[in-house]
Amino acid sequence: MQTFLGGIILLILGYFTYGKIVEKIFGIKHNRPTPAFVNHDGVDYMPMNSSKNALIQLLNIAGTGPIFGPIMGALYGPVAFVWIVIGSIFAGAVHDYLIGMISIRNRGAHLPALASKFLGQTMKYIVHVLAVLLLLLVGTVFVITPASLLHVLMDGKIALGVIVLIIFSYYILATLLPIDQIIGRLYPFFGALLILSAVGVGVGLIITRAPIPELSLTNLHPKQTPIFPLLFFTVTCGALSGFHATQTPIISRTIQKESQGRKIFYGMMIAEGVIAMIWAAAAMSLFDPGELNALLAAGGPGAVVNKVSTSLLGAMGGTLAVLGVVVLPITSGDTAFRSARMIIAEYLGLTQRKFSSRLWVAFPLFIIAFLLTKVDFNLLWRYFSWANQSTAVITLFIGAMYLYIARKNYWISLIPGTFMLIMVFTYILQAKIGFHLPVTTSWIGSLIGTLIVLILFFHIAKKARENNWPIEEKLSR
Repeated sequence: MQTFLGGIILLILGYFTYGKIVEKIFGIKHNRPTPAFVNHDGVDYMPMNSSKNALIQLLNIAGTGPIFGPIMGALYGPVAFVWIVIGSIFAGAVHDYLIGMISIRNRGAHLPALASKFLGQTMKYIVHVLAVLLLLLVGTVFVITPASLLHVLMDGKIALGVIVLIIFSYYILATLLPIDQIIGRLYPFFGALLILSAVGVGVGLIITRAPIPELSLTNLHPKQTPIFPLLFFTVTCGALSGFHATQTPIISRTIQKESQGRKIFYGMMIAEGVIAMIWAAAAMSLFDPGELNALLAAGGPGAVVNKVSTSLLGAMGGTLAVLGVVVLPITSGDTAFRSARMIIAEYLGLTQRKFSSRLWVAFPLFIIAFLLTKVDFNLLWRYFSWANQSTAVITLFIGAMYLYIARKNYWISLIPGTFMLIMVFTYILQAKIGFHLPVTTSWIGSLIGTLIVLILFFHIAKKARENNWPIEEKLSR
C-alpha cells in the first residue's frame, strides 16, 4: 500500500514541481493570442474554458490505455509502478505539454505538419502514415471494445452488431459536427463518470486494505517476459504514448491562453498516470501473476475490469465502474476519427468550414474502419504498440528540436526521447514480428542506431539554429 500511495503522491508533486520547470523552460507568452481566436472557424477552432478543455483532453488521450495497459503490466509486478510514475512525470507529461504548446505556436498544426517543419520533409510522409494508421486502428478497436463490454454488461440482451452500429453513428456525428456541439457538451458528463469510477476503485483498495505488493524490481511475469523493452510497450497510455500526440492538437485549437497549457496538457497526463496506478494496483492486489495471466488469457483485460469492479464495489458500484471504463474507448474513438479528418484535411490544404468538406474527408475513414471490424487484424495490431511508441519518440525529438533552436534546455525532451528510441530499436530488432535477432545483437544494434539518429539530430539542429529556423507561425487568419 505504501508504494501505491507514495506513487500517487509523487505524481501529484511532479505536476506542481517538474511541471512548473517544464513550463518555465518552454516560456509561455501571456499576451500571445491562441489559434482558438486567431483562426476561429466555428468547427475545430473556437475558444472553450480550461475545465472543459482539460476534461476533453483527458478523455481524448486516455482510451483503454491507462486501464488495460497497466492491468497487463501488473504481470511484471510492482516494477510497473516505477515506469508509470517516472514515465508520466518525465516522459509522458513532457511529451504532451510540448506537442500541445508547439502546436499552439504553429496555428494548431497537427503532428505530421510539425514533424515536417522540425525534422524534415521525409518525416512528414512517415508520420502521416503512422498517424493515420494509429488513428484508424484506435478508432476501429474502440468501436469493438466498448461494444463488447456493453454487450456483456447487458447480458447479451442487445445484439453486438446493433451496439456497434450505435457507436459508429455517434462517432460519425462527433467527427463531423463542430467540437462544441457534441464533444463539448457530453464530455463533462463522461469525464465525471470516468473520474468517479477510478476514485471508486482507488478508495475501495484503501478501505479494504487490499494487499498491494510493495516496491520490488523483480520480474514477476509468469512467462518471464523481459522487462526491457517489453514493459514500455505494455504500459503506454499510463506513462508515455505517441497516440497522445495525434489527439493533443485538437485542444491546441480550443485553448484560450498559453498559461492554461500546464493544467490541460501536463496535468491531464498526470491524471492518467494516477488512473493507471489505481488499475495496476487493483490487478496486483486481487490476483497473483499466475491467476492474472490465466484470467487475461480467458477473457482479456475486460474480464479483469469486471472482476475488480464487482469485487471492490459490489454489483451496483461495479456496474458504474465498468460504465466508466466503457466511456474511455468511446471518448478516444470519436476524437481519433476527428483527428484523422483534421490531419488529412491539413495535408491536402482543405478548409473544414463546410459540412460537405468534412464529410468527404471523413467518409472513406469510416468505410475502412467498418471493414476492419469484419476481419481479424491481430497481426497488424501487434505492430500498433511499436508504431505508437515510435510516434512518441518522434514527438519528443520534435520537442527537443524546438527547444534547441530556441536556445532552451532541450534535454528535458531529448533524454526521454533517446531512452525510448533505444527501446523502439531493441523491440523491433528482437521481436518475432520484427527481425527476430538474438538479444545481444538487438541491444548492440539499437545502441548503434540510436547513436546515428543523435548525430543526425545535432547536425540538423545546429544548422537550424545557425540559420534562425522559424519555430513559430505568424499570427494571421
